[in-house]
Amino acid sequence: MEKGSKQASRHQDKPNSQPVLLSGGNPQIAKADGDQPVQTYIAAMPGWKADAGRRLDSLIVSHVPRVRKAVRWNTPFYGIEGKGWFLAFHCLTKYIKVAFLNGASLQPMPPVESKDQNTRYFHIYEDEPFDEVLLSDWIEQASALPGDQLFK
Repeated sequence: MEKGSKQASRHQDKPNSQPVLLSGGNPQIAKADGDQPVQTYIAAMPGWKADAGRRLDSLIVSHVPRVRKAVRWNTPFYGIEGKGWFLAFHCLTKYIKVAFLNGASLQPMPPVESKDQNTRYFHIYEDEPFDEVLLSDWIEQASALPGDQLFK
């Protein structure tokens, strides 16, 4: 393990320490299942992104009450037990990238293409309010589809 990695790991393990922010301000959160690691990720999102993350998480929970949560690869994932994962999001420098893992099946499709033919993205920017009605519709549609089995 490189010296910098050890320091980042030790810093993250200290009680009451803030998670390390990776490139683009993405919080470094240990792999874990459940709501708590997702809330830790959201709380560590820098600036305006934390409020947007809370709104996004709240929309998902309100439209998918049985949602399952996890953090993998420093990214919160949302899914349905037994069906797989349908959504994830990630902080980048200027926006939050919301990934609909089977987004190509949504109507209308989220606007941003992916290298993966099934995945579509929606970007949330600081100065551009997002359409909660459309986002809620995508969340409901995505949660009803078979999810991605990225990890168990």
